Amino acid sequence: MIKTLAVHIKGYIRESVMTPLFMILEVVMETIIPWLMASMIDEGVSKGNLNHVVTTGLLMGLCALVALFAGYMGGVFGAKASAGFAKNLREAMFINIQSFSFANIDKYSTAGLVTRMTTDVTNLQNAYQMILRICFRAPINLIAAMTMTLIINAKLATVYLVAIAFLALVLIFVVSRTYKLFSEVFERYDDLNANVQENVSSIRVVKAFVREEHEVGKFNKAAYNLYRLFVKAENMMVSVSPVMTLTVYGSMIAISWFGANMIVGGELSTGELTSMLTFCMQILMSLMMLALIFVMLTMSMASAKRISGVLSERSTLTNPEDPDYDVPDGSIDFENVFFSYSKKSERPVLNNINLSISSGETIGIIGGTGSSKTSLVNLIGRLYDVNEGSVKVGGKDVRSYDLETLRDKVSVVLQKNVLFSGTILDNLRWGNENATEEECVKACRLACADDFIQTFPEKYNTKIEQGGTNVSGGQKQRLCIARALLKKPKILILDDSTSAVDTATDAKIRRAFAEEIPDTTKLIISQRVSSVENADRIVVMDNGEINAVGTHEQLLESCEIYREIYVAQTVGNGDFDKKGEM
Repeated sequence: MIKTLAVHIKGYIRESVMTPLFMILEVVMETIIPWLMASMIDEGVSKGNLNHVVTTGLLMGLCALVALFAGYMGGVFGAKASAGFAKNLREAMFINIQSFSFANIDKYSTAGLVTRMTTDVTNLQNAYQMILRICFRAPINLIAAMTMTLIINAKLATVYLVAIAFLALVLIFVVSRTYKLFSEVFERYDDLNANVQENVSSIRVVKAFVREEHEVGKFNKAAYNLYRLFVKAENMMVSVSPVMTLTVYGSMIAISWFGANMIVGGELSTGELTSMLTFCMQILMSLMMLALIFVMLTMSMASAKRISGVLSERSTLTNPEDPDYDVPDGSIDFENVFFSYSKKSERPVLNNINLSISSGETIGIIGGTGSSKTSLVNLIGRLYDVNEGSVKVGGKDVRSYDLETLRDKVSVVLQKNVLFSGTILDNLRWGNENATEEECVKACRLACADDFIQTFPEKYNTKIEQGGTNVSGGQKQRLCIARALLKKPKILILDDSTSAVDTATDAKIRRAFAEEIPDTTKLIISQRVSSVENADRIVVMDNGEINAVGTHEQLLESCEIYREIYVAQTVGNGDFDKKGEM
């Protein structure tokens, strides 16, 4: 885990080295000052040597200025190093997430990834700055101060050794009890973020069903669970502070008592006692800093584990050693395909699929909800890999292709259409970043999107809000189809992507496809018979298997499932997902 995270200090190594160096310089100056103070009292004030007092005072002032400069520079370099480290972590996580396959993405919730890139990284940023500054400063300060006290009076310095041992035991006990609590705290952050994300993205539904109070209650519950765990963890952490205070004052009283007796007995001078008391504060303040570091590290260890998990995650889909960069045509072959999303599944999602599709053919895919229509087409662009068998595109196994090349030739309009903030042209050019405006207009005409775009005052420069909230569902679907067409794919997959479009427009889109892109293989997944009845062939899916393949007329005669769907949609008012009910 540490090795995984340490790699991302790259680019900020100079700052990471300079910070502790300046911290060491600050400690050296602060250690010299009490020693000079003892000299001033014993050699200057006690003996009435004004010249020595002035000289020593000037040296103390110089040491203070150097310590101030070193502390400031340590802070500057520490801030740069920790902020840079956090930037690198976020970039590395985001880049790695982009490489994830659908199988990898399924392992993490969206809210969990957001928490890792925000709260968890911030915790590591703060911890790293503390490590560079306090983690170097405190131990060195502690060692230097202890060394000086041992030089001054080893017998009296044993008071500090007892205090250090006592505080170390307290810290070990507290840290061991709070690590698990902080690990659970960040899981609760995931729940809270998920609640907020779901509510904001679905706010229209919440308001339509007047469920604001219910959502507030859910949020309050998630927030309270987080509050309860934080309070429990912090209660254990704050117990360190009174123990520290008790130790500090107890040590000062012990030093004053035993030191005064030693002065009377001639074993210690007044200046040396003053130095011992000053070093007492330095030693105990160093211990308090170390306690703070332990608190921060306890919190950050849980965050570090979560971040390291994302950084170490490797895509389940990788390019072969010698990938193929040429997709000859849009032919598709499924050969004895078995597929399941989890290896632990008792039954495969797709069971023994065999299907051959010629290049340029239009294939309709229909079936009830959960019949694995989407799972079938997801294998074509290698969004998932098969468990058994093979999927071929252009006569070659999809696993032999360069992933980017394959997906560039397989254009998919998914069930959940997504538009991004920016202009209509910006969104269209996701399909082809170099597309001219004329090419964008042509694609929109094919997708029957040009008509409504022309009604906007800004036309193709109209701003699209995040998620496409300022256009209707049907408009969003048509823009996504146009975006897919701009890729000029060899295979076009429409995954129920005209469900929000009226039947007349749906027919226009299909007619335009037949006339304008005849060489492109078109797979149309739909719940409506009208969307697939004119396809060259129709595949009827049922429970993860191909039930029948044929033309509209052939299936009406030979396939009971297809006949039930047709009758339900054209004659009755039933739900074709419920077989036999009309």
